[in-house]
Amino acid sequence: MQRIPLRFVPPILSLIIACQVGSVRAEDARTTAPPKGEVTRYTFDHSQIFPGTVRDYWIYVPSQYDPARPACLYVGQDGIQYNAPVVFDELISKKEIPVLIGVFVRPGQVKAPSDQARDRFNRSYEYDSLGDNYVRFLVEELLPEVEKKTTSDGRPIRLSREGNDRCIAGASSGAICAFTAAWERPDAFGRVFSAIGTYVGLRGGNVYPTLIRKYEPRPIRIFLQDGSADLNLYGGDWWMANQEMERALTFAGYEVKHDWGTGGHNGQHATRIFPDAMRWLWQGWPEPVKAGAGSEQLRQILQPGEGWTLVGEGYRFTEGPAASARGEVFFNDIPGNKTYKIGPDGKPTAWLDDSKRANGQAFGPDGRLYAVATGSKQVLAYDDAGKPTVIAEGIDGNDLVIRHDGGIYVTNPVRDSREPSKVWYISPRGEKRVVDDKGWTNPSFPNGIALSPDQTLLYVADSRSHWIYSYQVQPDGSLAHKQRYFHLHVPDTADYAGADGMRVDRDGRLYVATRMGIQVCDQVGRVNCIIPTPNGRIANLCFGGPEFDVLYATCGDRVYKRKVKVKGVNAFEAPIKPPAPRL
Repeated sequence: MQRIPLRFVPPILSLIIACQVGSVRAEDARTTAPPKGEVTRYTFDHSQIFPGTVRDYWIYVPSQYDPARPACLYVGQDGIQYNAPVVFDELISKKEIPVLIGVFVRPGQVKAPSDQARDRFNRSYEYDSLGDNYVRFLVEELLPEVEKKTTSDGRPIRLSREGNDRCIAGASSGAICAFTAAWERPDAFGRVFSAIGTYVGLRGGNVYPTLIRKYEPRPIRIFLQDGSADLNLYGGDWWMANQEMERALTFAGYEVKHDWGTGGHNGQHATRIFPDAMRWLWQGWPEPVKAGAGSEQLRQILQPGEGWTLVGEGYRFTEGPAASARGEVFFNDIPGNKTYKIGPDGKPTAWLDDSKRANGQAFGPDGRLYAVATGSKQVLAYDDAGKPTVIAEGIDGNDLVIRHDGGIYVTNPVRDSREPSKVWYISPRGEKRVVDDKGWTNPSFPNGIALSPDQTLLYVADSRSHWIYSYQVQPDGSLAHKQRYFHLHVPDTADYAGADGMRVDRDGRLYVATRMGIQVCDQVGRVNCIIPTPNGRIANLCFGGPEFDVLYATCGDRVYKRKVKVKGVNAFEAPIKPPAPRL
């Protein structure tokens, strides 16, 4: 540990121009200097998330800090910038921001084995990458290490765990890093200061303006700074990208403020406005940061004030949610080999103690629950008493959908590359045949399946791509005019969307369970909006409840539900013609 004077400012990496250390503006000066906080320097060298990296970090503790109450938190990338400790001394003394502890972090480096080689510089990998690696590094590794420290007078460091009490900041790549941390974990960081942000195509950050417009908004407040002379390089135009971010955040209803200037890719402007940015970011605290209302497409679906509620937890892996004609919802725990029914009290109880590892399920027009039994490679139908009847054998299926006339489509992914995966059709008379095995060679993986509301189109998800296929259903049950039709978003941390279960509503929207949440597509194949789940996981979904206006989601070890404005379509009922789509 090294205790250092507040005037110490580490150099910013050569990727960006070093920030000029400014002082608090004259109008912020006080006749009597505020009490000074303490800054200490440490090294962190045992990360498991970024193995082999070594980095310096600094901890600022204001004189007003009382360990009896966990302090608010400010995390800054690239070390100490914007003369932050001096600014914090001033603003905390004036009670314009809460008492906060500052943690200033340098990016990691993997040290070279000798002076004849270069270190591996982790800055772009850690900062420009999308995904939750960096915020996990902070939350799971660095901040617990910070809380092991004490001040020079022996006060233990205690940090608030609430995202509303935490601000994260950075410049250039450090800025997109700060935004990504809050985007991925708004429960950990609810306030963001972004200077000359690198929201361009270096490691996928250029997609943020699109995702911001489509995702259900998160509780994040953000201050953006940039200048018209910022970089315009192979990865993109920083000045235009920051403006696009501001317009997307405003469109989605976020609490956002900006300060545009004429400067370039340096810290002069950000240092000058930093005190005002901090005042605005903490304005109204401890009142929570509010999430915006989102796009028109989201507002058409989501009920104001209605979020996800937990139905059940403690399962091994939930799948196959299906609603009966009365709106009762059943689901499977595949590894647990059980089928559950959600009772009138909203609580799940075991309905089948031996589900034969059932996966996808759907109710048929005869009122029976049909299930793809992966353990026995059968399609089974259960009556109200849970007594099964074999509908088809020899189908190693995944999911199914049942038409109003009793015809059944089943997806059959095959992991052996020597034969293709298949889509089966089982006629109302019980005759089975393959209706598509073209183009389903490994690694393709036909998974979720749904019918359009008018039952003239069949949709099949390829989990190992970013496509949903659309077929036209023929009178004899065969399929024609196959197209890669619905275009899904793929997270930066994966190579494919992971599309799984699907359902449609009465307006013709297609709801797809994916790695990024529920991607809601319009009839013409475009993702209009994305609804995340509380635990960040989802395998399947269905509409249930008496009016079929409650969205149920199977999410790994948990099941959630959410009241919505729209109503789901039951394929076992007579087809309906949805309204014409907006083209």
